[in-house]
Amino acid sequence: MLTNLHVKNLALIEEADVEFGPGLNILTGETGAGKSILLGSINLALGKKMTRDMIRDGADSALVELIFHIENEEIRRRLLELEVEIPEDQLIITRKLSGGRSISRINGESCTMAKLKEVSSLLLDIHGQHDHQSLLYKEKQLEILDSFGREELKGPLAETEQHWKEYRTLKKELAQYQLGEEERAREIAFLEFEINEIEEAELIPGEEAELEKRYRRMNNSRSIVQSLGLVYQLTGSGEGAGEQCGRAARELAVAAELDEGLKGLQDTLLDVDAILSDFNREISRYLEDFTFSEKEFYDTESRLDLINHLRAKFGNSVEEILQAREQKQKRLDTLVNFEAIRLELEQRLEKTEQQLLAASEKLSAVRRSCAERLTREIIAGLQDLNFLDVRFEIGFSRTPDYGRAGFDQIEFRISTNPGEAIRALDKVVSGGELSRIMLAIRTILADQDDTETLIFDEIDTGISGRTAQKVSEKMAEIGWNHQVLCITHLAQIAAMADHHYEIRKQVQEQETVTRIYTLSPEESVRELARILGGAEITEAVEHTAQEMKALAEKTKAEKAKKK
Repeated sequence: MLTNLHVKNLALIEEADVEFGPGLNILTGETGAGKSILLGSINLALGKKMTRDMIRDGADSALVELIFHIENEEIRRRLLELEVEIPEDQLIITRKLSGGRSISRINGESCTMAKLKEVSSLLLDIHGQHDHQSLLYKEKQLEILDSFGREELKGPLAETEQHWKEYRTLKKELAQYQLGEEERAREIAFLEFEINEIEEAELIPGEEAELEKRYRRMNNSRSIVQSLGLVYQLTGSGEGAGEQCGRAARELAVAAELDEGLKGLQDTLLDVDAILSDFNREISRYLEDFTFSEKEFYDTESRLDLINHLRAKFGNSVEEILQAREQKQKRLDTLVNFEAIRLELEQRLEKTEQQLLAASEKLSAVRRSCAERLTREIIAGLQDLNFLDVRFEIGFSRTPDYGRAGFDQIEFRISTNPGEAIRALDKVVSGGELSRIMLAIRTILADQDDTETLIFDEIDTGISGRTAQKVSEKMAEIGWNHQVLCITHLAQIAAMADHHYEIRKQVQEQETVTRIYTLSPEESVRELARILGGAEITEAVEHTAQEMKALAEKTKAEKAKKK
């Protein structure tokens, strides 16, 4: 259940904090007061696209926070499967828009938009005005039927989808075996040429690194020889450091014989002389061993050119080139055995299509059984909503090809008046009738799922009078088993509220702000009077509002007893 909504700096809302209760929560207010902003804020928290211009003028960021109290054990289990912990049965969803980017969190931990939507789908079911029109689409109608019969359809749907995936994969594979003989011969010749080109290179994994190292060494050999020759000259005999160090050692030996205190310095200099001599011999040995072969340099350079040529065609490394060869060999094998493979695929596709047909027929049979039950329940629900002479049926036809949900295409058909032919919804119903049909369907589905909170945005479109009263009773009935949030303009629906909230747009310090107020029973009656009376609220209107509220409470009590 949604227990709290907190909104800050979103559009006209500077800051709003609302505590919702169980049962039917009604939100009313003048046109333009910001009711749509309130519902929009909930949608934003649950993953709807958020843009910078939604932030209130003068603010740097906007925040929406939803707090849920989780009571349903099935919802708790499914949340835990999504690795969402529920400390003290509470779940908090926050979304903040700042600097052009939004951050969503569940219980303080940032989350992806995909996970946010998955979690929120377990907690809330939002039915906005656009959902009325979606009822006209056959895809939506099939979705409704499958949702109604999900327990019976779960197995057949899974089996059908499994065969469909295999069927689709085989069709894609078989589509690759439609080459003509001439085209196939050309591809075989080209593959053989490429494979031969790679095989003739006799590549060794990792060899390019060693070749590049050897090439750099040989390419820089002249500079190496010149540098080492100069080092040898500077540290060796003649005028080098070695000769000068030897002379210094000899002079210091003479001085040390005259003064024993110089013995330590003499030993140090002798060590330096020895180190220089060793160093000079190592350089001399390196230069003697260092050779440069023009042939070896040419072979190395040619090998690298060959590898780089193959890398440009087949991959960024010897390993990738060899992998490319394996893939080309597989394709070549396929083309060589083309007819045999195609025949095998055709046989497998035929068998899979038979399995898919059987699974789809089984699924369709279960669907038709579910459709009969759904038809009866929709008729009963529509009669509750003042469709007194309604006829309703679900028609079945087949799609041109299979889909993951089989081959069924369904159509909701209705007749709302005596003597009127039964026809598709889009050919018959008005906007008000469509909203009532959707309400009846939503009521049926709500009774079968675990979603605790249902939100209806202006379900009262195009209705009034006795019909509005029937809708209000249906909303209150849904509120027995679910928390319902409903935005309405009708007094009949607002009168049924277990909790009533008024949304007002006010001017404060030359700024327009939207605020939300929780109404007491007396304030709720005054709001009903405003809805009934418009600009002028007379004593008669106030009396009517009081009677309407009292009648609503009486109706709820009587229906609760019957339940």
